[in-house]
Amino acid sequence: MKVRYSYLQQQFSNCPELWRDLKKFVSTGDFTLGKPLKRFEKSFAKLIGTKYAIGVNSGTDALKLSLKALGIGRDDEVITAANTFVATVGAITELGAIPVFVDVDDTFCMNTELIEKKISGKTKAIVPVHFTGYMTDMSKLMKISKKYKIPIIEDACQSILANIEGKNAGTWGIASSFSLHPLKNINVWSDGGVITTNNKKLYDKLILLRNHGLIDRDTVKICGFNSRLDTFQAVVGNWLLPKAKKIANQRIKNALYLDRNLSNIKQIKIPNRPMKFKIVFHLYIIFAEDRDKLYKYCLKNGIEAKIHYPIPIYRQKAYTYLKHKKGDFPVCDDHAKKIISFPCDQHLSKYQLNYIIKTIEKFYKNK
Repeated sequence: MKVRYSYLQQQFSNCPELWRDLKKFVSTGDFTLGKPLKRFEKSFAKLIGTKYAIGVNSGTDALKLSLKALGIGRDDEVITAANTFVATVGAITELGAIPVFVDVDDTFCMNTELIEKKISGKTKAIVPVHFTGYMTDMSKLMKISKKYKIPIIEDACQSILANIEGKNAGTWGIASSFSLHPLKNINVWSDGGVITTNNKKLYDKLILLRNHGLIDRDTVKICGFNSRLDTFQAVVGNWLLPKAKKIANQRIKNALYLDRNLSNIKQIKIPNRPMKFKIVFHLYIIFAEDRDKLYKYCLKNGIEAKIHYPIPIYRQKAYTYLKHKKGDFPVCDDHAKKIISFPCDQHLSKYQLNYIIKTIEKFYKNK
């Protein structure tokens, strides 16, 4: 029995409508900032619930361009989570800004109670990371934002259609970033990203920033980047977006099934599932005793488990210049020793879900 991590072969194995659309698109030659991209941006904004959406090259660029549009640059400080993927921090440091880390809680998102201690005169933005399909407690964070007049840029790359009391990820901050990477819940065939905002002035600046700062072919208004979402990928996105809610709901259904069954194993701890949060389970993460042995056992038995992440970003060699040491973010460190991720995507069968459950049960029974 094999339970794979990547579901791309299943997702795109039988899609004649998509191949028809791609064939039709190729014949138009409308490859750069074409009509399918405009359609995708309009549909994406409607799905999330914002006025504007801007297609860019990646989720990383979505963050970077948003920070750049707000004027953030060298030696400015940007507060973010201590357990995020490198892309979040890379977007900050590429602009010469300084990442200021905050520890997390058992939702894997930054602990909003710890943020105010990190604010200084150099703080220019806060980037909450909506990790694994969860969301940062945005109600509390927006109060901090208002109190200190610090803009919020949401990193929603892993949490499309997650919400808090019905308000979606991507609608809280002045701007938000999403990823269309092949391993995300809504995915295309290469890298891709989207910025959402309700701010017209910011939208106009982002439109320039993603395309070299060009007003037209011969007029450069500001210094920008080459970060357009490829129109080919927008065609793929247009095919997939109508399925977004169904995808999220099936992931939730699969995750809750795993929750119900794994909660009976005393060596497994199910993370906090706040009632007011809609968690969309980009990753299905649990806490496990003897995590490393369980991880190897699962791999041996055909289950592609993962660890997100075994070494927190603040302890990575690339960021030693920030002078953090192990133990500076104790919850993050504790998670790194205990967390394990399992597939819960929309293409899994009940048989595969049961195999994950039985394999974990067998591991602890045989210990």
